Amino acid sequence: MWLIFAAIPALSQQTAAENSLSISTKELPKASLWEPYAENLQASGGIEPYHWRIASGSVPHGFRLNANGTLTGVLDGPGQFKFTVLVTDNDKPPKQLRQELVLTTETPLTVDWQRKAQVNGQRIDGSIKVSNHTGRDFDLTFVVLAVNDIGRATAIGYQHFPLKKNTVDMEIPFGDSLSPGNYAVNVDVVGEEPVSKNIFRSRLVTGKESITQGP
Repeated sequence: MWLIFAAIPALSQQTAAENSLSISTKELPKASLWEPYAENLQASGGIEPYHWRIASGSVPHGFRLNANGTLTGVLDGPGQFKFTVLVTDNDKPPKQLRQELVLTTETPLTVDWQRKAQVNGQRIDGSIKVSNHTGRDFDLTFVVLAVNDIGRATAIGYQHFPLKKNTVDMEIPFGDSLSPGNYAVNVDVVGEEPVSKNIFRSRLVTGKESITQGP
């Protein structure tokens, strides 16, 4: 008989765990500017269906949290948005739980080295990779300057072209011949979104690269 009574507390604990309400979504994927965003918030336990709403704070302009837990909208400006959601289950009385969430913007324009600038004989050569993480085209300007010890700058790369939306890791090469000396290479990339007039910038800089007199 004692075996039956011993099993009752364990069964009660298991039932309580199954009926407890929890929110599985702790973090949100980043949102890209001018791209449709949709994320389903997840909960478990309790009694379905769940009902979601914003308890405090606010979602970005143009976003909404549907009662079924779907967060949707189109981000029209960069930023970080903190808010707290409340989920309610269908128990009697209903159980409730809150979770603070943060929605951040994907970096619109990213630039990194594909081949870091280096000396090649009497030249300095290299390439970058550039990405447009938004839903609109950029008017892109790319300038590379080699700056010597006395501050004189020589252009060794320039391009101006439309960078299409959602472009990932486009390679842009650069390079030119230079006089002997020590040079720091500055890469500046500027993307302008024509509709909103937003301008995004990124820069890469090397240490000194030395070109010696050839034979």
